[in-house]
Amino acid sequence: MTQQEIVASLPAHLRPFVRLQDYGQYSARDQAVWRFIMRQLTRRLGDSAHPVYLEGLARTGIALDHIPSVEEMNACLAELGWQAVVVDGFIPPAIFMEFQALKILVIALEMRSVDHIFYTPAPDIVHESAGHAPFIVDVDYAEFLQRFGEIGMKAIASHQDFAQYEAVRHLSIVKETADSTAADVAAAERALEEAMAVTEEPSEAALLTRLHWWTVEYGLVGELDNYRLFGAGLLSSLGESRNSLDDQRVKKLPLTVDAVHYPYDITRQQPQLFVTRSCHHLGQVLEEFAAAMCFQRGGAESLRKAIAAGTVCTARYDSGIQVSGQFVEVLCDAVGKAVYLRTSGPTQLAWRDTEIYGHGTSAHAEGFGSPVGKLKDLSRCLSEYSVDELRAHHIVIGEPVVLEFLSGITVRGRLQQVLRRDHRNLLLSFSDCTVTDLQGRLLFQPAWGQYDMAVGATIDSVYGGTADRERYQLYKAAPAAAPARTGGDVTLQGLYRQVAALAAGGGAAGLAAGLDAWPDEWLLRAELLEAGAGVDEALRQRALADLQRCAAAREDLQEVIGLVLETAP
Repeated sequence: MTQQEIVASLPAHLRPFVRLQDYGQYSARDQAVWRFIMRQLTRRLGDSAHPVYLEGLARTGIALDHIPSVEEMNACLAELGWQAVVVDGFIPPAIFMEFQALKILVIALEMRSVDHIFYTPAPDIVHESAGHAPFIVDVDYAEFLQRFGEIGMKAIASHQDFAQYEAVRHLSIVKETADSTAADVAAAERALEEAMAVTEEPSEAALLTRLHWWTVEYGLVGELDNYRLFGAGLLSSLGESRNSLDDQRVKKLPLTVDAVHYPYDITRQQPQLFVTRSCHHLGQVLEEFAAAMCFQRGGAESLRKAIAAGTVCTARYDSGIQVSGQFVEVLCDAVGKAVYLRTSGPTQLAWRDTEIYGHGTSAHAEGFGSPVGKLKDLSRCLSEYSVDELRAHHIVIGEPVVLEFLSGITVRGRLQQVLRRDHRNLLLSFSDCTVTDLQGRLLFQPAWGQYDMAVGATIDSVYGGTADRERYQLYKAAPAAAPARTGGDVTLQGLYRQVAALAAGGGAAGLAAGLDAWPDEWLLRAELLEAGAGVDEALRQRALADLQRCAAAREDLQEVIGLVLETAP
């Protein structure tokens, strides 16, 4: 499938987050950055990465000598039941998880700059393709990744989570934008520090993101004293992959669900890492965490977590009807069971993740409230009664109806409609309706218009986001993360192309003059050393001497140039 065909096949609300990869945007220097990183990673990770890593690179369409195109990747991923799309930098975590649940790898469009060759704070094509894709070939890992997406879609996120996401995204853009000043970076770092400094109980989404970080991004597999790297953040970072092997600097802990209690800082290298026994073990830890999430537990406690989050969530009645909105109140009986819920602002009613016709956010723009529980004198939930049984209990369309709940909530009004799906009553609509609780508090009055009452005995699930994501969209795609980078100086790019062609028999004429014109271009010299027989000994010795000079002049280059000199053919 072409990029356009894959985008067209996506749910409509996901398409705005996808970009089309213009392969021509990658300069000759970008290609050299890719080659350098991949050469160093594969040389250094041969013994320290999980054995499937090198095999996975080849099987997922990731070459060592050029930046992969999304078409190359998709031709290989299709055989594994996965796909890839490209996006522009960070996307909202819930959207990222939804792609993952659909077995779609999200690949950042940008290529890191040479200045961030060791580690980039922004998502880039090295991290997303060479880091994440290779382990898709492991069936247990692929299933774990998809399941993580399914669970991540359900996690309740807070307003604070989104504020931190925006701060991280902004900082990554500032750091990767060439014309950003030191003051710009400092301001973005302060904004992130302020967002992270807010002390509140972490949400489900925040805890799950930590688990994702310590497994998918920075996980180790094996034993505490005999482990291999498999996290994408390790497999795509020269600095992190090397530092992770230092047990004195980076503490190793066995992976358990307790990993969610360890915060992380995306802008710094990690102080500890977690070791999982196997990819199957990853799934076990994930399910242990998921068992305690609100989408599995439901009930009043879960509704209170949704209220505390202050974000749009969904509550599902045991009848199947779903209420999506910002929950602001839950009333409980003496034993703590939810008996009435209320939202504020735009609210959607749905069934099986599809909005019920006439019950979208325009119909419930001010909010929604409804009882939860059984009626007096009825042995079963009201949702389970047939039309004839309803009539026998004087619940008839067009007639005045009084519904008295065991909780003491009473609904009085003229029944206008009974919405049924799959032989169940989901929604009763009343005119001239009054709703009161046991203490006589007025929960609804006739002047407010039609009263729509959801039907169900319990709330069996509460989760983040909306039921019908197409019709009630919470996230908008951000504008381009950073201005498109130009190829830079035309002459310099020509030199990189000339050096790349040496291995295939290209000529070296003019290269010495090019090195004179660009005395600090260390990566060009590193490329020369990899060109093999196409480089004469004099030019090779010139490149080595220049690299040593650059390392002596710039402390920040000593480490990376040391790698070049250490591994030079």
